[in-house]
Amino acid sequence: MKKFTLSIACCLLCFTALQAQNDWMKTSREEAAAKIKKDAADTIPKLWRKGLNINVNINQGSLSNWAAGGDNFSFSLGSTVFGYAFYKKGKHSWDNVADLAYGYLNTTSLGGRKSDDRIDLTSKYGYDIGNKWYLSGLVNLRTQFTDGFLYPADTTPQLASRFFAPAYVLVSPGFDYKPDNSFSLFLSPVTSRFVLVMDDFLSKQGAYGVDTGGHFKYELGAYLSANYIKTFAKNMTYKGRLDLFSDYRHNPGNRDVFFTNALELKVNKWISALLTVDMIYDDDVKVFENKKTGEMGPRLQIKQVIGVGFTAKF
Repeated sequence: MKKFTLSIACCLLCFTALQAQNDWMKTSREEAAAKIKKDAADTIPKLWRKGLNINVNINQGSLSNWAAGGDNFSFSLGSTVFGYAFYKKGKHSWDNVADLAYGYLNTTSLGGRKSDDRIDLTSKYGYDIGNKWYLSGLVNLRTQFTDGFLYPADTTPQLASRFFAPAYVLVSPGFDYKPDNSFSLFLSPVTSRFVLVMDDFLSKQGAYGVDTGGHFKYELGAYLSANYIKTFAKNMTYKGRLDLFSDYRHNPGNRDVFFTNALELKVNKWISALLTVDMIYDDDVKVFENKKTGEMGPRLQIKQVIGVGFTAKF
């Protein structure tokens, strides 16, 4: 009986030892496999860099029996959306950017009107030819969301723009210089620009350089685009863009300018202050009256916005 009991105990002891050894070997294999998998993933470079920045600024004010005067009510809403997707593999790169903005203002004296409106989409392909230069091709679309009006004194508002009236489409082969991820300079000696005015009322006026009653204008010229985005501190980011276009066939000395600047100051994860300054000059936008001569002509357009609101980054 003692021998039988001793044999049973030995068997149980051996079984327990074998089971523990199997469990240890299984755990070791799983840990090794997880480590190998993690290390392999860490060695694979990311092909895409993606991001989305959203800013919403809201301001509201009201006055009641205010001796100093002012509008009894004011409300403004401004929003910007900046999204990007950058692809890089070997000598190939592909940059995609969407820059959207819209603002609305309502006061007792002025009523409701928009204060900002922009749709700007860019796609650029590049092939690395060495020394940080790329053989590139660029496509850009710039237009707006809703109707825009001019507000002359003592007259009714005048329709000045609509969705795709105008719209600017650029098709540009050229060379792109990218010394780092924060700066790029695109140069093209031959660029096709298409000006679209898809509204009958505006086209009948020959707005934005199209022939009277026409909806389309073709321009051929030189194009330059400089882009810079830099985070100077944990809470300060600057984004700037300068576009220059010169039409070979019509006043090549008059360069069209599109210059945008945005400085974001973060208070915390969800709150930030945003300062934007935009400047546009287009020789074909002749909607501004010369007070001395009474003639309509182009002017340097400047828009500046300061706001504090909510921000989100993905």
